[in-house]
Amino acid sequence: MKLRRRHRSHDHQSCALAHPGSAHVGARTLTLPRAVCASFAVTGYPREVGAGWLEPLLTYPGHLDVSLHIEPIPQQVAAMRLRRRLARLESASRSDAAHGRLADFAAEAAADDATHLADSLARGHGRLFTVGLYLTIHAPSEPELAAEVERVRALASSLLLDAQPATFRALQGWTTTLPLGVDSLNTTRTFDTTALAAAFPFTSPDLATSVGETGVLYGLSATSNGVVLWDRYAQDNHNSVVLARSGAGKSFFTKLETLRLLYQGVEVAVVDPEAEYARLAHAVGGTCLHLGAAGVRWNPFDLPASHGPRDDVLSRRAMFLQTLIATMLGGTPLTAQTRATLDSAIITTYQTAGITRDPATWSRPAPLLADLVVTLTRKTAGQTGADLAAQLAPYVTGSYRELFDGPTTAHPSGHLTVFCLRDLPEEMKAVGTLLALDAIWRRVANPRDRRKRLVVVDEAWLLMKEPEGARFLFRMAKAARKHWAGLAVVTQDAADLLGSELGQAIVANAAGQILLRQAPQAIGAVGDAFDLTDGERQFLLTAERGEALLVAGPASRAALTIVASPSEAALVTTDPQVLAELDQHDQPSPLQAHAAQPSGPPGSAETTTHSQDDNEDGDPL
Repeated sequence: MKLRRRHRSHDHQSCALAHPGSAHVGARTLTLPRAVCASFAVTGYPREVGAGWLEPLLTYPGHLDVSLHIEPIPQQVAAMRLRRRLARLESASRSDAAHGRLADFAAEAAADDATHLADSLARGHGRLFTVGLYLTIHAPSEPELAAEVERVRALASSLLLDAQPATFRALQGWTTTLPLGVDSLNTTRTFDTTALAAAFPFTSPDLATSVGETGVLYGLSATSNGVVLWDRYAQDNHNSVVLARSGAGKSFFTKLETLRLLYQGVEVAVVDPEAEYARLAHAVGGTCLHLGAAGVRWNPFDLPASHGPRDDVLSRRAMFLQTLIATMLGGTPLTAQTRATLDSAIITTYQTAGITRDPATWSRPAPLLADLVVTLTRKTAGQTGADLAAQLAPYVTGSYRELFDGPTTAHPSGHLTVFCLRDLPEEMKAVGTLLALDAIWRRVANPRDRRKRLVVVDEAWLLMKEPEGARFLFRMAKAARKHWAGLAVVTQDAADLLGSELGQAIVANAAGQILLRQAPQAIGAVGDAFDLTDGERQFLLTAERGEALLVAGPASRAALTIVASPSEAALVTTDPQVLAELDQHDQPSPLQAHAAQPSGPPGSAETTTHSQDDNEDGDPL
């Protein structure tokens, strides 16, 4: 199996041959029309190898072909070979002891390895494979080939690999390293599953972290051209922070990771202020909820249909409503008297609707925000209640009433749920973000439906500027890991995130921090917060679009270039010019457009409504 091929162009004249399409086969070299090559078979290996031990060869800057041929050994054959090997080693050890010779420590080490392999094979913990590792070095001329051969063999020696030339088999060596799947040299070694898995370049040498089954390709390393894979669910916590100035590619990167996590079966929920994830949701069969669109209603008083036997759902909902109303009122912290009045009014509103602390009443229709305002205007609420009712009037009878003017019309569900806030006025974005996060958290905290989840909060500065919203986001960052969920905070305003204690705490609770190009005005705060070196700061100041620095701790950092396939890039790009070209190609005919018009009520075209609500009330409040 061919692992990787690297090429480097040369502006040299082609080698002289009798015919343009001919090849001259020498003892150790093969002369082709435009190059000379030499092949080597690796015959000696180190006793122990680490993850990505072939990385230096695969990222060699010259023109080097590396071919790895793998063939599984049947279990019965492997067991028989191990028994014979152990018998020979034991016989040699006893013979040395009988003749008074010194112990052969290499043979003893080989016997220990064979015993370990036999035990692992008998328990079904692994398999054995025959592996052939071959190298073909290319150069435009023989003197340059000799220099390249010296460098490659020195590199192989530093890895404790013994590379022997394919003498009198130059043609067979060349064809062995071609992507033909044919091993003409047949110089193999027996590997177990662990050693063979470590040969594949699925880890970055710059990241001292493990990669599990949900590892995601982030891109190519900027220093070694190796791959950079990251598995957020294999870390201490599953949170991440993405910081970049506008246009650096933070949304592109986040959507690309979201798409690749969907391949792994991870359920993703996104808070999207600008409808950037709508195309992705439609492409993968997700659900897009447009808060603020005509006909879309959201009742924050809704109680979950499922709950634990000891959950006090009503109290949790009352506490969240206090946070929500504080955000509606401009983010000013509520005084003790105001909070007490509001809490009493919320409980009274539920009681008026027939909902009490008895779980049997929780399935009844929930009251609306307008009902709370009516409760606050009663004489029992006093002047404080009247003031609160007056401040909530815009959300009940004023300009912002449409979102709360009726029962909820849609519920989040599916493998990808996007809460689109573009249709909300700017003054309502923080409120919409909080409502979306609350709905998402109900699904995340449902103990009857535990699975890997990711919550993406794009443009998190909208919520961070509100004290109550920032506290809610912080509590989610602290509690997400307990529910097998990760929180991805994406923002272009580093000051809003790093300028407060809550924002710094959110960064501290993120196992992965992805930094793209930074503005000169923000590099000081970003550099101090992430303890960046002078070189890393300069890299972030001059980074091109798509270049990033992955920070996973003081000793685990990797500069990388984000890569995407053409189909992925078409789904996740936010470039207006590219989107305009895609829209022109996908423009339907008038007949198709008429046939595609929705027949439901306004606002239902991109909203999926489900009668089943399996959310669990477990908000971090």
